[in-house]
Amino acid sequence: MFDEQLQLKGRLEIILSGPDGEMKDERQINNLVVTAGKNFVASRIAGSSDDVMSHMAIGTSTTAAVASQTQLLTEIARTTLTSTTVTNNEVVYVDNFAAGTGTGAITEAALLNASSGGTMLARTVFSAINKSANDSLSISWTVTAS
Repeated sequence: MFDEQLQLKGRLEIILSGPDGEMKDERQINNLVVTAGKNFVASRIAGSSDDVMSHMAIGTSTTAAVASQTQLLTEIARTTLTSTTVTNNEVVYVDNFAAGTGTGAITEAALLNASSGGTMLARTVFSAINKSANDSLSISWTVTAS
């Protein structure tokens, strides 16, 4: 008898840069693939017409990530992904929140498949990254199926 289980896990690399391009903060953070995200992956295997993950959002809630969540709790900015790369069993989503976009004490992030609403694949919460109006925030989010 075979006992195989598909697991999805994610890891973010977040870089905060000042207006001069100098790195001000760098973090590596694990995320939670939420129930809606797992259901989304299963539907895509079956050829669902659901849109692919296309956006990343950031927010200011410090409420812990739980599997039942479907959106960020306090979203302040959502932008279209800069790139998506698939290599073997990993997908890397990259986004950049430019100067003036999503400023404040950033404490949560999510991957979604729409410019508003949509399905959330994953959410994470972390200690505050203080993004001023002149800073940019780059996120590289790797989702691995194992």
